[in-house]
Amino acid sequence: MSDQANRLRQEVMKRIQPQVKVRHTKVIAVTSGKGGVGKSNVSLNFALRLVALDKKVMIIDLDVGMANVDVLMGVSPKETLVSMLEQNLTLEAVIQKGVNGLQYISGGNGIGKVFSLEGEQLNHFFKELNALHGLVDYIILDTGAGLSHEGMRFLHAADDVFLVINPEPPSITDAYGVLKALHAKDPKTPVKLIINRAISDQEAGRTAYNFQQASEKFLNKTIDILGWIPDDVMVRKAVMAQSPYILEYPNAKASEAVDQLVHTYLDLPSTYKLGVKGFLTKMLFHK
Repeated sequence: MSDQANRLRQEVMKRIQPQVKVRHTKVIAVTSGKGGVGKSNVSLNFALRLVALDKKVMIIDLDVGMANVDVLMGVSPKETLVSMLEQNLTLEAVIQKGVNGLQYISGGNGIGKVFSLEGEQLNHFFKELNALHGLVDYIILDTGAGLSHEGMRFLHAADDVFLVINPEPPSITDAYGVLKALHAKDPKTPVKLIINRAISDQEAGRTAYNFQQASEKFLNKTIDILGWIPDDVMVRKAVMAQSPYILEYPNAKASEAVDQLVHTYLDLPSTYKLGVKGFLTKMLFHK
């Protein structure tokens, strides 16, 4: 009788205890062919829209040359991934609080040194970053533009790559160079295209179509067109105010476009998941 009572008690406790959500962390790397296309702004506002949809998100600024995610949020990082390595800090010590619950880590100057880590430093790096797995739904890496060796390593290791372009020819040409380099290293690299600062549906559609056609013709690679964000004066106003435009001007055309981008992404089939441990392994040990 007591055994039956115990089983009943355990069943009741299972029902009333809150269910812990199991998070399967996905790594998204955001890049562009050249600087100045609005890549960091896309990364930040995309991340914040995910947060608004009850996703737990961390953004890591790995753009060594033009790191400005902190500037766009109006915050100043106290510690970085580099200081974590140099001072043997915990990951908790370098995670910064952004806006609206968004977590943020600055890579710091010299982030490329992670590729030459050995011994205790390598173990420390692995242990701390691997602790992120299951704690957040998405890690968004704002990587450097162009074809730097360090940046390409991050891109190849990610679950998804967002390639941000403008309709201008230099942006398109440089972005195609990044796509070609990614494809040459690993044809299976999942790339999704975002057109930023387009003045019309027609311009965005034409840019996406031409880019996709070039990819299919010369690389035999099909890429997803995630969507486009219009050239919106509210974006510049938000940048001047050091506040993400999706928060400062939620009804702006750019904000509505980011909302659509996020929903489009979440509706796509997701079958290429490495997790944090897989990401770290691929990033550090695959040349």
